[in-house]
Amino acid sequence: MTIPGTGRYRIGVDIGGTFTDGTLVDSATGQVTTSKVLSTPADPATGFIAAVKKLLQSESSIAPGDLEHVVHATTVATNSIIEGKLAKTAFITTEGFRDMLEIARQIRPSLYDLQFVKPPPLVPRQLCFEVSERLDAKGQVVTPLDEQSVAQVVERIAESKVEAVAVCLLHSYRNPDHERRVGEALRARLPGVIISLSSDVVPEFREYLRASTTVINAAVSPIVSRYLKSISEKLEDAGVTAELLVMQSSGGVYPAEAAVRSPVFMVESGPAAGAVAAAALGSSLGYPNVLSFDMGGTTAKVSLIRNGQPNVTKDYSVGGAAQRGTGAFGGASGYPIRTPVVDLVEIGAGGGSIAWVDSGGALRVGPHSAGADPGPVCYGLGGTEPTITDANLVLGRLDPDYFAGGEMPLDVEAAQAAIRVRCADPLGLSVEKAAYGIVEIANTAMVNALRLVSVQRGHDPRDFMLVGFGGAGPAHAVRLAEQAGIPRVLIPVGPGTASALGLLVTDVRMEGSATLIVRSDEVELSRIAAEFKRLETAGRESHKIAASASGDPVFERSVEMRYWGQSFELSVPAPDLPDIDARWMSELVEAFNDAHETAYGFRANGEPVELVNLRLTTVGKIARPQMKKLETTGTDASVAVKGQRDVYFAEDVENSGHEGMVQTSVYDRARLPAGAVFRGPAIIEEPDSTTVIHPSWTVKVDDYGNLVLQR
Repeated sequence: MTIPGTGRYRIGVDIGGTFTDGTLVDSATGQVTTSKVLSTPADPATGFIAAVKKLLQSESSIAPGDLEHVVHATTVATNSIIEGKLAKTAFITTEGFRDMLEIARQIRPSLYDLQFVKPPPLVPRQLCFEVSERLDAKGQVVTPLDEQSVAQVVERIAESKVEAVAVCLLHSYRNPDHERRVGEALRARLPGVIISLSSDVVPEFREYLRASTTVINAAVSPIVSRYLKSISEKLEDAGVTAELLVMQSSGGVYPAEAAVRSPVFMVESGPAAGAVAAAALGSSLGYPNVLSFDMGGTTAKVSLIRNGQPNVTKDYSVGGAAQRGTGAFGGASGYPIRTPVVDLVEIGAGGGSIAWVDSGGALRVGPHSAGADPGPVCYGLGGTEPTITDANLVLGRLDPDYFAGGEMPLDVEAAQAAIRVRCADPLGLSVEKAAYGIVEIANTAMVNALRLVSVQRGHDPRDFMLVGFGGAGPAHAVRLAEQAGIPRVLIPVGPGTASALGLLVTDVRMEGSATLIVRSDEVELSRIAAEFKRLETAGRESHKIAASASGDPVFERSVEMRYWGQSFELSVPAPDLPDIDARWMSELVEAFNDAHETAYGFRANGEPVELVNLRLTTVGKIARPQMKKLETTGTDASVAVKGQRDVYFAEDVENSGHEGMVQTSVYDRARLPAGAVFRGPAIIEEPDSTTVIHPSWTVKVDDYGNLVLQR
């Protein structure tokens, strides 16, 4: 087991589809150092350690032993599900429910799509087994567990040579005794096989959702275990002995050992880091309500942060078509998981998204991506399909000699040729107009995603600030804000590696839950208090074992509620009162009515309310690095001008009379002083990203070097 380092430095590494980003923070001074290397899809751990070594080499005074901890965000669990590359897994359930995974839910993501095909079960029927036992909905034994049937099933599983077993017995969330006895029999006979019990993973009602979550946990555990072991070995070889933490889907982190046991909590590890970064940055600068826009090389991800907190949902599916999360059918196309996930929309619109002309003669962009291998045409690594990055290069928005700080020169002529052959000539357009069309089509898709998380959730985009980051995000953020009606944009320092920084501004979080399903006017308040006390005791024990990098535990309570007779519930923070009494319940019900009105546009005061699940999050606070103020100040931005070049802006086509190419000043962001103010059009360059300032927008540099853009 790794141990937390004694130094003051922390490293965060975020592996994306195209680039692997690393961030090193000096906790004492707030100094941030970043690195960016190409991802290595064949072995992501190789790109991970390359980013770490690059950071350590860039700061010669830092020894590997000076690191306090290393935090990692990865999509290895998600990718294994999407690609179907899972460990061979068996499934055990109550007699009569063997086909639970096959039947799934009788809903479809596209109601009138007669060609829709459900994804195949993660466990084939021949590896699904039944044991004789039965509990009722209150957890009372109806049919005792038949030890002989358990022994027979265990032997058949032993003959199947599986790597993992998922156990989900009926109503085990009420009484886990039968499941635990089955688990003991499995461990005794199969000591090297990973065992996941639903009563441990997600002890909540709804049998199929609980079974699906437990199966995913079991099926990805061997893959995650091998991956994290490879990461740990590479870190040790590099002399790094600090604790390895992993980002969870909910926006918290937990130790690598916990990730191996419960990998289902890190399925959406990568996208969550960006939302956490945007929330932390907005809150620290006095902007608690922001829209997070993270555009990388493969996808674009948007989420809404209100009052400094990303929205967290449990209605989520992985491995299906891209959809928004919250809602009864939000995740009907994939495999549902019932663990907390940052509520975001992810679409196939990244810098590497491929542009193409369909059979009807329409220009399309994505969802397929050139990724890191071979990458966009301009990378010169063998790519032949034009991408968004190629389009931005042709439009003059990227400097071919300064991409990735000059480490990766870009081929403008190859990008122009690819766009001409694949898009411009078939459509009868100039190369520049075709490139502009590629960018605008991608922008429209991303604006729709922004509206999904704002307008369609009852929020007015005009009340929010857009935080744009990711390698490609700052090049598109201003145009998205214009189209979505967002008045202000914030571009953080080092936007290309902001997600990696998000890994270093979050806390250790461990989740616990208990099912109630009882009306608020009938529940015994002592029962709620007893359940929360039990969850807190379990949380303290987990914290002692796992949260060595954090401070004393803090508990966050919430209750999932619904009006009596509804099928789906909303999560409501529990009142912060010393006692669970009549006042506590009254405030809880009122908070639920408010949450229901926000989500659905109405409230039903006086209607019976049902308490479905209690949730308790054990939080181990990690000290957050402080932002570093700029040393130079002044309103004159001309000191940062690098030169000028022609850049395509459609807003000026009519006035300029020369195909939208406008002579534009290019600024070196590192030389911009705090307080500098200037107007667009402008290009602001830094090693990991390029910010495009459209005409009629104004830039102001704040005290910490962030760019605040306003129309």
